[in-house]
Amino acid sequence: MQYTLLAIDPIAFSIGILDVRWYGLLIAFGIVLAYIVGQREAVKRGLPEDFLADLLIWAIPISIASARIYYVAMKWDYYGAHPEKIIQIWNGGIAIHGALIGAVITAYIFCKKKNVSFLKVADIAAPSILIGQIIGRWGNFMNQEAFGGPVSREYLESLMLPNWIIEQMYIEELATYVHPTFLYESVWNFIGLIILLALRRVNLHRGEIFFSYMIWYSIGRFFIEGMRTDSLYLIGELRSAQVVSILAIVIAVTAIVYRRLKVRPIVRYLDEEKVDQKKKNQTSKKK
Repeated sequence: MQYTLLAIDPIAFSIGILDVRWYGLLIAFGIVLAYIVGQREAVKRGLPEDFLADLLIWAIPISIASARIYYVAMKWDYYGAHPEKIIQIWNGGIAIHGALIGAVITAYIFCKKKNVSFLKVADIAAPSILIGQIIGRWGNFMNQEAFGGPVSREYLESLMLPNWIIEQMYIEELATYVHPTFLYESVWNFIGLIILLALRRVNLHRGEIFFSYMIWYSIGRFFIEGMRTDSLYLIGELRSAQVVSILAIVIAVTAIVYRRLKVRPIVRYLDEEKVDQKKKNQTSKKK
C-alpha cells in the first residue's frame, strides 16, 4: 500500500525574516501553563503572590543557559574545535537535565535569599515541571527529533496512533519510521503528573513530592533514553541521561529515607493548610 507522507512544517509562521517555530511556541505555552498551575498552588500554600513570578524571572534564563552548557560539555570534542558555535543556541542543542540542574540551583539560592523552605517550593513546583516537560516533548515532535530506532508502520499503527503522528515519525533522511520516544516520555510524564497531584492529598513529608518526581521521571527517562538514537554520551556507550537518572534516583531515595529517620520535627505538605483551616474555624466561632 502506498502512503502519502506529509511531515508537519516546524515553522509556525514568519514575521519578516524571523521564523517562529512550533518548538518555541510549545515551550512558551508549557511555561505559561506550568506557571498558572504552580501559582494557584503556591498562593494556596501561603507563598506571596509574586514569589513564583520573581523566581521564574531568574530561573528561566539560567535554565536555558545551563541546558546549553550541559549540551556543549557533553559534545566538547565538536564545540572545542568550533568555539564560535557555542553561543549559536538557535541552531539547536539543549539538554533537559542541564535545564533542571540550573533551575534547582537557582530555586535553592532564591529560597535561601527569601528565607523560604526550598523543599516546600520544590513540592509545589514538581507537578508544574512535569507539565512543562509533557508539552515540551511535543516541540521535539514538531522538529522530528528525540526519536528512537527504526520500526515498521504496522508497529506504529498497532499503538492506535493517529495518522498525523505516524506520518511525522517517518524520517526522510533515514528512509524509515522510528520509535516515537517523544510520545513515550510525554505519556509517562502525564501519568506522573496524575500521581503527583494525588500525592498532594496524601500529606507526605515535606520534600517527598519533589523526590517522587525525581524518581518517577528518572525511571522513565532511563529506559526511554536507551531507545533513542541522539543520546549524549559521557564515555564510550555510557549515556549521560541514564547516568544522571540513576544518580537522581539514588539521591531522592536516600533523601526520603534520611529525612524520615532523622529530621525532626516532621513537617508535612498540608500542615500549613490545616493551620489556616483552624484559624478560619476559630474566627468563625468568635463571630
